[in-house]
Amino acid sequence: MKKLVLPLSLLAPLFVFSQTKKKDTATTRVNYIEEVVFQKQTGNTSDLSAVKISAKDAKNVASISGGIEGILKTLPSVNSNTELSSQYMVRGGNYDENLIYINDIEIYRPFLIRNSQQEGMSIINPDMVSTVNFSAGGFEARYGDKMSSALNIYYREPKKFELSGEASLIGGRLTTGLASKNKKLTALFSGRYRNTNLVLNTLNEDTDFNPTYWDFQSYINYHVSDKFSLSFIGYYSKNDYEMVPKAKSVTFGSLQQPITVNIGYAGREEDMYKNMMGTFSMNYKPSDKWRFTLDSFSYQNREKEYYTIHSQYELQTFDQTTGAPVVSYDVGGQIESARNDLFVRTYGTQFRARFSPNVNSDFEVGFKYEKENLKDLTNEWKLVDSAGYSTPRPANILDPRLNEADLELFYSISGKNHIEPTRLSAYAQYSQKFYWGSSKVFVNVGARVANWSFNKETIFSPRFQFAIKPDWDSDMLFKVNGGIYYQSPFYKEIKDLEGNFNSDIKSQRSIQLVLANDYEFEMYDRPFKLTTELYYKKMDNVIPYYMDNVRIRYSGQNNASGYAYGIDTRLYGEFVPGIDSWLSASYARAYENIDGRGNIPRPTDQRLRFAMFYQDYMPSFPSMRVNLTLVYAMGLPNGAPVFTDPYQYQNTLPSYKRVDLGLSKVFIDRKDNKKTYGFWSNFEELTLGVQVFNAFNINNTVANQWITDYNSNLMYPVPVRLTGRFFNLKLEFKL
Repeated sequence: MKKLVLPLSLLAPLFVFSQTKKKDTATTRVNYIEEVVFQKQTGNTSDLSAVKISAKDAKNVASISGGIEGILKTLPSVNSNTELSSQYMVRGGNYDENLIYINDIEIYRPFLIRNSQQEGMSIINPDMVSTVNFSAGGFEARYGDKMSSALNIYYREPKKFELSGEASLIGGRLTTGLASKNKKLTALFSGRYRNTNLVLNTLNEDTDFNPTYWDFQSYINYHVSDKFSLSFIGYYSKNDYEMVPKAKSVTFGSLQQPITVNIGYAGREEDMYKNMMGTFSMNYKPSDKWRFTLDSFSYQNREKEYYTIHSQYELQTFDQTTGAPVVSYDVGGQIESARNDLFVRTYGTQFRARFSPNVNSDFEVGFKYEKENLKDLTNEWKLVDSAGYSTPRPANILDPRLNEADLELFYSISGKNHIEPTRLSAYAQYSQKFYWGSSKVFVNVGARVANWSFNKETIFSPRFQFAIKPDWDSDMLFKVNGGIYYQSPFYKEIKDLEGNFNSDIKSQRSIQLVLANDYEFEMYDRPFKLTTELYYKKMDNVIPYYMDNVRIRYSGQNNASGYAYGIDTRLYGEFVPGIDSWLSASYARAYENIDGRGNIPRPTDQRLRFAMFYQDYMPSFPSMRVNLTLVYAMGLPNGAPVFTDPYQYQNTLPSYKRVDLGLSKVFIDRKDNKKTYGFWSNFEELTLGVQVFNAFNINNTVANQWITDYNSNLMYPVPVRLTGRFFNLKLEFKL
């Protein structure tokens, strides 16, 4: 604490005397506080680590998941190697290390999602969004205990009656907005449906898919007075995923030794994910200086993952001289089965108070109480068989038929867990903007404390932000953010590889430092902004994990340490007059040291990445519009198969390369002040578009399926391919 108090004591005189003072020419002296304005405001947040994203851009981006995460993946700090998932990795972290808020309420994701085909839609409905703020690290103390990023979404209030919708080949949505004449009561309702069967049929395999995803959301506000208001957010979603695999053929290996695996399947998979959430909020603002918010929330998640799939495979190589296929290199099979059930219920309340003595100062405190109920039933196993001999059963070298060793499964995970812990957390932060000479300065210091009754651990997380804008001819802003960030454990982290909950697990810890620079300038008489960020993370109490497609399987032990570093750059501006676009580039590394054996790349080691979001229109026909997202990312470490030694599997997946296009024709837009007649006069907007997913039909790889060669005991990584090119027709309207 002494290290925090000393800087504050030194800055206190500046806070008192740093406000701008001006004198008139008469004898009367006038003192007033001038608002210190930095660069473009970041919306509903004072967090200078946050990047504001246009809700309109996020809605227009071509994305299979249908959420705003598609545009997040074009930021330099964000990485993802699958277009089917709305999950993302930030600066070497995994999918579980990201905070997501809707109207300052933390949101949970499904937990048993194993592959990206199961995931369905993002919880964030683009039709309801007004503001998107994203921080890739170094965020304020008011955000919770995660190590990587914070995404804060604010839903909008309609100003009048509205009806809008979308219909496409893979689903649709319908949104209705209501507002009373005096604007005291506003309501927003939206329902969505999506079926990605047509997209999944572009996979190079013979499989019957029947994935259906739908949800319903509501946002209701009642303004009792100018000072007091009530609001409610409701959410319900149900995802059903059915899959009947039949056959698949994959060629992999190298040019010198190509290998083809032919796989036949029997069995099926049936999964269900059902989520419900309700939040009731009371907001009281007695004056411009004070604001109080009381939230009551409840979340329930019911997940079922049932599958039994028997696969038989034949590995085939080719004669290097003649190129003719070898009849059979190895044959085998495996059975994978799971009957996994998960029930999660959390409910609680949080209170926040904010005091702003003037336009440049803010004090904020908050307290949160949360009760959790987790019921987990796990029964999952895998049997590997090759030429009639199951592994890892040891073989009798003289005569395998006389083997008397016990028959063992390749792995077996079983557990019956039920806990009802309590989680308490609180935070306090102070921010101040002032002039230091002719330079503008922003300071934010704060800390949060949390306790979880399950592991009886209390964590303390101090955080800070400092920014200075010199009075230079060049419009430059320099920032330093950092602190101690914890990954507070929950369902995934406490579950070990045997299926049991470990009450001795501790929070993972990350000490972070971020150095950043924003440079705003004009080029071709249009505004641009170049952002550069350097970061370093030192981690301890790390829980090693395996990446099973998009599922994170933790070891359940704090037996590792690690570090991550990198540089992110983004050029943002009007490449085309009146429309924002950007280019992103990053270089990042992430390492871990398990049991003191030495540093190896983490499964999310990103390395080099380049992305672009570009918008354009035809000058002569501005109603013809196009948006493009382009991503190139070096392949992630493919990760070791579960229950194997990660130090023996250090090759990487192929690079991820993808281009998605959105082409549209705007037939009606009232903002253009063009008159419409008859039936069409009822429309405020009407747009017909074509989306081209994976425009260059690149066969990307999301993971590896590991197949064991009994003859050599080698495990071959068979690539799991992603979707091919797909054309989607989309109609959007607003009444």
